[in-house]
Amino acid sequence: MELKLKNLYDDFRDGKTIKALATLIEQEAKKLEKPINIMEVCGGHTHTIMKFGLPQLMPDNIKFIHGPGCPVCIMPKHRIDHAYTLSLQEDVILVTLGDMIKVPGSKGSLQQARAKGADVRFVYSPMECIKIASENQDKKIVFFAIGFETTTPMTAALVDTVIKKDIKNIFFHINHVTVPEVMEELINSRDIHVDSYNNQIDAFLGPSHVSVIAGSKIYDKFPSLYNRPVVVTGFEPVDMMEGVLMIVKQFTQNRCENEIQYNRVVSHDGNVTAQKLIDKYFEKVSLFKWRGLGNVPNSGLKLKDEYAKYDAEVVWSDILPKTEIEDHKLCICGDILRGMAHPNECTIFGTACKPNSPVGSCMVSSEGACAAYYKYRI
Repeated sequence: MELKLKNLYDDFRDGKTIKALATLIEQEAKKLEKPINIMEVCGGHTHTIMKFGLPQLMPDNIKFIHGPGCPVCIMPKHRIDHAYTLSLQEDVILVTLGDMIKVPGSKGSLQQARAKGADVRFVYSPMECIKIASENQDKKIVFFAIGFETTTPMTAALVDTVIKKDIKNIFFHINHVTVPEVMEELINSRDIHVDSYNNQIDAFLGPSHVSVIAGSKIYDKFPSLYNRPVVVTGFEPVDMMEGVLMIVKQFTQNRCENEIQYNRVVSHDGNVTAQKLIDKYFEKVSLFKWRGLGNVPNSGLKLKDEYAKYDAEVVWSDILPKTEIEDHKLCICGDILRGMAHPNECTIFGTACKPNSPVGSCMVSSEGACAAYYKYRI
């Protein structure tokens, strides 16, 4: 048989297997003493849940609630304004990943900046910046870096190459964020405006792509300190159903552990080589503002001070906006990201707020919870 991409995921979308797992979940859920709410942290999980109708396969006492989604969704407006401002500089080519094109800041999106004549380029790999810099040596190339732990090693690899090859016209605007800190925030918020002490999170489905890099060890604290089990789960529907079954079994067996469902790729320690590269060039910032959630301690990364000459926030500090911009007052994305509301409870969902005209963070990216609801349920 000729091997095709479809052959690699067919078994993980098999209807009979999904239904069999649903039956096992229903049987196990009958033993639960109380209903449980399971938060999927990643938007890739959210889209699998909605696309394959997994909520309809759950017994009444098991609910999905939606987490921060994706790094595009949580990018605050003032940092989008940074990208917009940099892109309009005459000597700048702004490079970023494609998902950023329509994300609105207070001044506009990068798509709108392009319409005004800005040289904004979208790449699949940060390493494409090397070729762009070589072909445009009279320009300053600013890589607007985004992503969870999944994409951070690629940015670190670019930094490493730029320094070793002494490339003088590539700069970095770092917007990488880390998952465990925001999970802690969701459990025990320090935001005085939100009562997340009444959060509804009983367990987490951990994102597998993050865990490939960082290892499942980053979730060890949640069972031990917060009494929340975590199961690191793949993104296919069979993976997710097995992950849910593993969580339910922890409750019925009176366990609280950090487990790996996606053990065909994820290990406890993760990719140590990638972690060392990240640690070489980046350090934590004391606060990073997540759109819809507010300032989350120690959840963002920055270039270390010794590499400040490559840091776009330092080099262009005199022109970058400093004021943080709040979200629309009618938007309830903060509540959605904290697992306290669902998208269809928002008064502007599907009317003023749509994927082609997003108002809130959950509709900004294709991986956002509101975008998933709009695509699969409206």
